Amino acid sequence: MKVILLQDVKSLGKKGEIVNVSDGYARNFVLPKKLGLEANTSNLNDLKLQRANADKVAQEQLEAAKELAALLETKEVVLKMKSGEGGRAFGSVSSKEIAAAAREQCGLELDKKKIQLPEAIKTLGVYEVSVKLHTKVTGKLRVKVVEEN
Repeated sequence: MKVILLQDVKSLGKKGEIVNVSDGYARNFVLPKKLGLEANTSNLNDLKLQRANADKVAQEQLEAAKELAALLETKEVVLKMKSGEGGRAFGSVSSKEIAAAAREQCGLELDKKKIQLPEAIKTLGVYEVSVKLHTKVTGKLRVKVVEEN
């Protein structure tokens, strides 16, 4: 019997796959536990529509991430820090501070976990910070660290 999996099943396959199982296994395990549906024409059409919808949503998210990356290229975030001799800051700039400054100054909602700092920012100056917006899209944000008066 052909079955469309509704969840990942360790010995069978991933969600959305069409697998061939014995009739007894399907009747006694897969169908009662709602792990899958019988692969008839209406269920196959529903699966096709769900896949098309998921592809459309994924494409829209990718386009939105590309637009946000282009917007990030034009923005600059200014952070003020106390510093000592030679422009060395007391402490360092964290991704949380960058996300808060981007929200406040540019109106951009950035997740602090998506901001990638190669090393801690401990000196005054201008830095390019990578922001992971999507699995395929990474934006660059300029961060300017200046001395607090």
